[in-house]
Amino acid sequence: MSKNSSVSKAFAAAFVVLTASAIAGIVTMVILYKTQIATMDPTPRPTFPPTTTGLPPVTRLPKNLVPERYKVLLWPRFYSQILEEVNVTSPNQTVLFTGNTTVYFHCVQGTSSIYLHSQNLDVYGPVVASTDTDEGIRVTRMENHHDQTNFLEIELDYALKTGGNYSLFLSFRGEVSGGLEGLYGSSYEEGIPAHEDDTDTDSLEPTFARRVFPCFDEPDFKAEFEVTIIHRRITMALANGINTDGTNIIDDDWKSTSFQPTPLMSTYLFAFTVSEFTPTPSSHHRVEINTYARPKATAAGHAKYAADITGRILDYFERRFGIIYPQRKLDQIALPDLISDGMENLGLIMYQEGELLYEEGVSSRLDKENIASLIAHELAHQWFGNLVTMKWWNDIWLNEGFASYMTFYAVDAVEPDFKLKDVHILNNLHSAFEADALASSRPLSRSQGEVQTPSQIMQMFDTITYCKGAAVLVMLADIVDQPVFDKAIGRYLSDWKYKNTDQNILWEYIQKADDESTGERNIAEVMNSWTKQIGYPVITINTTSGEAFQKHFLFNDSAVSSLSWHIPIRAMKYTTLFRLIWLKPGESAMKDEFVATKGEWILANVNCTGYYRVNYNPENWDRLVTQLQKDPRRIPLKNRGQLIDDAFNLARAKLVDVTLALNLTRFIRNETELIPWAATISNLGYFVRMFDRSEVYGPMQMYLRNQVEGLYNSFRNYTDNSTVPTDHASQQIQIKAIDVACSNELPECIEMAQHMYADLMKINSTNIIHPNLRSVIYCHAVAHGGKEEWEFAWGLYLRSSDVSERDRLRQALSCTKKIWLLSRYLDYTLDPELIRLMEVASSISYVSRNVAGQALAWNFIRAHWNYVRYVGGVRVIEEVTGRFSTQFELEELERFVMDNYLGPVSYQAIEQTAVNIQWVSENKDVILEWFERETA
Repeated sequence: MSKNSSVSKAFAAAFVVLTASAIAGIVTMVILYKTQIATMDPTPRPTFPPTTTGLPPVTRLPKNLVPERYKVLLWPRFYSQILEEVNVTSPNQTVLFTGNTTVYFHCVQGTSSIYLHSQNLDVYGPVVASTDTDEGIRVTRMENHHDQTNFLEIELDYALKTGGNYSLFLSFRGEVSGGLEGLYGSSYEEGIPAHEDDTDTDSLEPTFARRVFPCFDEPDFKAEFEVTIIHRRITMALANGINTDGTNIIDDDWKSTSFQPTPLMSTYLFAFTVSEFTPTPSSHHRVEINTYARPKATAAGHAKYAADITGRILDYFERRFGIIYPQRKLDQIALPDLISDGMENLGLIMYQEGELLYEEGVSSRLDKENIASLIAHELAHQWFGNLVTMKWWNDIWLNEGFASYMTFYAVDAVEPDFKLKDVHILNNLHSAFEADALASSRPLSRSQGEVQTPSQIMQMFDTITYCKGAAVLVMLADIVDQPVFDKAIGRYLSDWKYKNTDQNILWEYIQKADDESTGERNIAEVMNSWTKQIGYPVITINTTSGEAFQKHFLFNDSAVSSLSWHIPIRAMKYTTLFRLIWLKPGESAMKDEFVATKGEWILANVNCTGYYRVNYNPENWDRLVTQLQKDPRRIPLKNRGQLIDDAFNLARAKLVDVTLALNLTRFIRNETELIPWAATISNLGYFVRMFDRSEVYGPMQMYLRNQVEGLYNSFRNYTDNSTVPTDHASQQIQIKAIDVACSNELPECIEMAQHMYADLMKINSTNIIHPNLRSVIYCHAVAHGGKEEWEFAWGLYLRSSDVSERDRLRQALSCTKKIWLLSRYLDYTLDPELIRLMEVASSISYVSRNVAGQALAWNFIRAHWNYVRYVGGVRVIEEVTGRFSTQFELEELERFVMDNYLGPVSYQAIEQTAVNIQWVSENKDVILEWFERETA
């Protein structure tokens, strides 16, 4: 889809939500626009001599000028709510926006050049003046660098004085983007008869503010932002700040809205909207909270749950940090399209509407968990990222890792019935482990020199940042004890509010609080071994000798590494929990606590707070396997899941025999807890991906069918009657039981899914399938059906107005085993009228997870790479190549990466494929023999 065609469709239809998420400052009062220009008459040039200055860095702005305040005018020229009778070809309906910005800055080192950022903008009319003397300074040259720096270079007749204060006025015009970055358009249908409403939104993190207006677009150039927005009279404007004086009518079509200046913040956090969305208010003692959504969704109460929980989460964070939220208002808005699930803009948080809205009777009860988790993540950013910001993108984990970490605790605090903190922590840990076990991984915190270009910055937003960042914080809090950690974080936030930090400053605060408690360790030395190195260790404990040693854990056993870490070990012997034991870099340790006597077992990394895996001598593994089969409750719940995950991954790295990992799964037949089952399903999922095209798959399916049958039957009274247990964790395990049972051909499961779906397909039928169960039942009914079942799901998808229901159906459409239907579905992703831009990558990924669709998806992204890359990014390659395990597939992948000049994310896909090839060749026969023996 071309840029112009997609945007013209979006704007020819109508309803505007102008959302500049992360914009760096936008607007002077529209009514004062001409007055402002008129008063800037040139004054005599200053007489002080110019200063000699060097050229700026290759990709970073020089630090000689520091912005303090922006006034920005933004005027997007398009209609909202255009109905059929409106001439959509009107010249007033364009994809253009115009505006101006005045940035007030301080000169800390004399210079005759001003450097800031601008990308894809036509910038004109520069005016530079001293705000100390009101003297104008003539601009001799202005040039936009059309390279990865995106510099806008302004040369002056005379140099600015050190210590002086100045202003720079610029006018600009640009085009609304056809993708999901910068200022872009999206549309949706609402109402009967339907008219298409249009949403114009911007997504500016990390480096896209420069696409909306010229600015100092780096995180440590914090400033105040004062915004005035010109918009259609029938719409309403929102921004980071509070509306100052209502709106000013300009003419029959236009009005302007002005907002109070924001607190100091980075450019990527600025946001504004222009819309006809309506609010759902929240109850809070101090902050005015409103959650905005489409009028129809608001009227139906779909924003009520989000509104209710937001105030409670905000209260929790204020209490925990001892710092109040810095504004008197907080707006949230549910958008039809957004490149990420949420964006934490100060005072105006944006979400994909499917991630925020909850429709009773249609959305699942598990959707509540996702909504609460996402809101908690974005609200945590109001402190971690917004209030205290990393100096540069190399330390983005200080934003995202902390937000992920705080989410674990906030959701449990405000929704205690969920009881899922441990599940979330373990899922997060396992995601980090998976990504960090490749030699092509990266450190959590890189040097600033390694993160310079926009593409290098974007690569930092990955599993390492979000999941490993949170995992090392869990470990750090356990090392120093939670109260000490919380006290240090409170001081850190208080002392550095409205400023920029790096991880070294964080370590100083943790060290000070730890010294006041015990003072037993060097925090920076310990934590740098986890944040400045790639990967993580596996510790091996010999319970006969008591010896423990570490090595870098890598799936590729041929990789050579000398990395080592400061490892905190919490261990237990049967029922005795030991003190914290340290294993230092480059050393092995002999510990009496690690010696097993009288046949007792040793368990390390108790409760899974450490970011490492554990291996044991064979005798200890045998005792743990026996304990799990005899009485698994003797082993802490999280460790039951971790033992499975460690064993399977140690087997992938050839550190233990694969049969050990498989033997561990025998106890799962009688297990009823979510965590062990989730670990088993996840790890056997790798076996499925490697072997579902081989003779191993038949006996493996039979084994899994036998193992899950008891669990499935324990929920059968609920499932057959389309009901769910009251306990939240039980609801999750019920879904997993159905999925595993149907995936492995348990007859009663397939019959149940087909029966419920057949009832739904009857004319004028009411959907009685419980919302929790719809996703898994839709998928397996479509998988075991044909054209009629698929086209019924497609029809439901097209007719549904509920985003969560559409997401379930979109995923179910990928479950069919009919290759021609999957091919048709992939073709649909090329049409944004059928599959939204933000859903293209996930739709292709869903198809690739289906063994019948994996090859189709791979061929599809190669044939349409320019489009897929544009809307989905490079990371879709990892998903689509997840089954690759042959030399031919590796060579195809390498050729594709080379031909398209793809980056480090693709290198991980190549390395993983090479690991898969070796693992399959070495383990296939042993695994086949094990499954055949177990099912004989």
